[in-house]
Amino acid sequence: MELRYVDPRILKENPDNPRNVKPDQAYEDQLAANIKAVGLAQPPIVREINNDLVIRWGDRRRRASISAGLDVIPVLVIDDDAKIDRMRAFAENLIRQGYATVDIYRAMQALAIDGWSDDAIATALNLPPRTVRRLKLCGNILPAILDHMATGDEPQTQHLKTIAQASREDQTQAWKKYRPKKGERVSWWDFARALDKRRMWARDAKFGDDLVKAYGILWVEDLFEQGDEDNRYTTQVDAFLGAQHEWMSHNLPKKAIILQTDESGTPKLPPKAIPVHGKAGKGTITGHYIDGRDGAIETICYRMPDPPAKKGKGTKAAGPDRDADGDASETAAAVTVTARPPVTKDGQRMIGDFQTDALHEALSTAEIDDLTMLGLFVLAASGGNVEVRSGDTSFTTTYDARDAIAGDVVENGLLVRDPETIRTSARRMLRFMLSLTQSGWQSNSGLAARIAGDAIGADAFLATMATQDFLSCLSKAEMERVASVHGVLPRQTGKATRAAFIDRFKDERFTYDGSHFALTSDEQKEHAARASRASAALSEEDHSDPGLGESAEDDPDDGTGDDTAAGTPA
Repeated sequence: MELRYVDPRILKENPDNPRNVKPDQAYEDQLAANIKAVGLAQPPIVREINNDLVIRWGDRRRRASISAGLDVIPVLVIDDDAKIDRMRAFAENLIRQGYATVDIYRAMQALAIDGWSDDAIATALNLPPRTVRRLKLCGNILPAILDHMATGDEPQTQHLKTIAQASREDQTQAWKKYRPKKGERVSWWDFARALDKRRMWARDAKFGDDLVKAYGILWVEDLFEQGDEDNRYTTQVDAFLGAQHEWMSHNLPKKAIILQTDESGTPKLPPKAIPVHGKAGKGTITGHYIDGRDGAIETICYRMPDPPAKKGKGTKAAGPDRDADGDASETAAAVTVTARPPVTKDGQRMIGDFQTDALHEALSTAEIDDLTMLGLFVLAASGGNVEVRSGDTSFTTTYDARDAIAGDVVENGLLVRDPETIRTSARRMLRFMLSLTQSGWQSNSGLAARIAGDAIGADAFLATMATQDFLSCLSKAEMERVASVHGVLPRQTGKATRAAFIDRFKDERFTYDGSHFALTSDEQKEHAARASRASAALSEEDHSDPGLGESAEDDPDDGTGDDTAAGTPA
């Protein structure tokens, strides 16, 4: 083995490199930034073949060194058994273990002791300073909890956020209750729930700095949230709600009213009021209220029932094809002569068939990296042959929504290559497509959405269901069962039981056990059976298609040369 110092540009890439799919550019940039800041920590390993230095391990380090502007780097020249080079190159890329959160935090802590600032660490690792500050929040976590996390039992990000933002005193008390026995894992959801405090977000605040000062509100930044929006919050709930109400009182639109809310934050409409869910029209009243769950100012439209019609002779309205005098209206149709198009409709259909075959063949066999796959998914979901009845009502039409989302991943007619843009658009499209809303518009994705929600931990985002509206939907027997499970003894009336249950969960989140995303054993069997039936049906279709491997004798040519199918123009 020999150490040499060479220009990285003369090194030849490993022809047997098992990593054929290029990593995301973000990872390449991160490695280049690190090498530029601290140098090349591990020299590439090369072999000398026909006077060329050929890389065996270190193609990414060579590219990053060039990007970092290094003219000379160290390399280790080996004369080894070529038979095991391929296995070594494969193993080096495959057998890797990422850093645990606690290890990353402790490594950053050691760097800080050595004099590295947050900005310097962020620059060297090509990380946003916000990410570095977020990881350093682990310093707020009780050492005993960190020691347990270091064993490999780590909470999910949303639970880690709650723990890191809780006081040491609260963590100590909760850890006494939820600390696991030796060899067991922590119930992080229960532990985080015990520490979670109600928050009001600055992005939901309508009031300005004047009322912030007047009510003594202190904002805290949540470093775990996305960095492209206002992530400040306060736990001073009463002060926040007071400021919201004062702003609403002074900024109420004309003919609008302020509605009171019940204990669960639901607006109280006047007796016999009829909610208006569609476009507001004449006679619609707009009510403003403060949502008791998040403190946001919301609106609801409603109308009062029409008074009873007076008896009398009615009038007949003019039909849609008649004018005000009742005479039929006539319009002259303009006749225009158009030139023959360059390609007939049959020709356009043939082109479409050719394109479809080529597209499907490429999708089956062409090499497609994960980033492109995500972008293609977003584009496919916006196709004209795709119909989605979404539970997302933020767009006027489903086509508007899909076109808007797909527009973010296309620039000048080309699929963009920015990983964050692709990922964000994919999330938006999935949010639009997946729904469990049960309405007349058939916007329920069914078990697919349940499986997706379980995969990403959506249970943790369920709103509390300890409300009068929801609990009133439970039968008396079911209400008493749920209450007993949570230590609330049944009262003489269902109303009293519900009130006691709501009081029990006034400071906690309650989710009904029938609302969780994970499939029951029966649902798992149902989903598997459905998939099996669909696979069998597809298999039968494949075997019945003469174009999928059957011999020419099964579909003989009668010699007429007529390729016209029934019902298809020649």
